[in-house]
Amino acid sequence: MLRKLWIFLVRLGFRLLYYEMAWTYDLVSRLVSLGEWRRWQQAALPFVQGPTVLEIGHGPGHMLAALNNAQFEVFGVDLSPQMGRQARQRLRQNGQPANLARAKVQELPFETAVFHTVLSTFPTEYIVAAETLAAVHRVLVANGRLVVVPEGHLTGHGLLHRLIDWLFRITGQRDGAFSVDEAQNWPHPDLWEPFRQRFAAAGFQVNIEQVQLKRSAVTIFIATKSSNDPASEANSQT
Repeated sequence: MLRKLWIFLVRLGFRLLYYEMAWTYDLVSRLVSLGEWRRWQQAALPFVQGPTVLEIGHGPGHMLAALNNAQFEVFGVDLSPQMGRQARQRLRQNGQPANLARAKVQELPFETAVFHTVLSTFPTEYIVAAETLAAVHRVLVANGRLVVVPEGHLTGHGLLHRLIDWLFRITGQRDGAFSVDEAQNWPHPDLWEPFRQRFAAAGFQVNIEQVQLKRSAVTIFIATKSSNDPASEANSQT
C-alpha cells in the first residue's frame, strides 16, 4: 500500500514538473545532475543521422535548437502545452524554424517513412510501450534510427554524488534496466535484456553505447529499423 502511494506521488511530481511547473524544469534538471543534464542530452548527437530528425518529448527545446545548429531538418512532438510554448519561444529567439506538434507519441501526426532519426532523451516508460515503438517504426525510413538516452549518472563518489544517486533511486530512476552497477558505473548487461526484447519485437536491432564524460557517463540506445519494409524502402529512396 505504501509503495503504491509512493509511486503515485512520484509520478504526480514528474507530471507537475513537466506540465503545470514546467517553468522549473531547467533548474531542477541542472540541480539533480550537477549541471551535466545538457551534456547528457548532447551526447546523443553523434548517433543522429539525417537529414530529417524528429524529437519526441522535446521538453523545453534545448535539443531541438542543438539539432537545428547541426543543420538537420528538425521536427518536434510533445503532449505538454507548457513545454511546447517554451520550445517554440526558444527556437524563435534563435531564429530557427519551430516545426512542432502537440500530440501523443503513440499517434504521431506524420506520414509513413519520413524521418531518418527519431530522438528521445530521458523518456518515461512510455518509450518501450508497444504502441510507441510501432508509431516510431512507422515514421522511420528503412535503416532509420531510434536514438534514446535512458540515463546518465555522475561518476564521482563524494557525499553530494551519493545523495543525488539516492534521490534517483528512491524516485525509481535507478530501477530495472536503468540500474547502475556500482562496481563498474555501468548498467549490468542483463538488465537491458527486457528492453532489447521489446525493441526486437517492434522490428529494431539495438546497440548500446556508453559515453564517458569528464564528470559523468551517459547511456545511449541506438535502435535501427530493419530495411525489410517495402514502404519505408521506397520512401527512403525518394
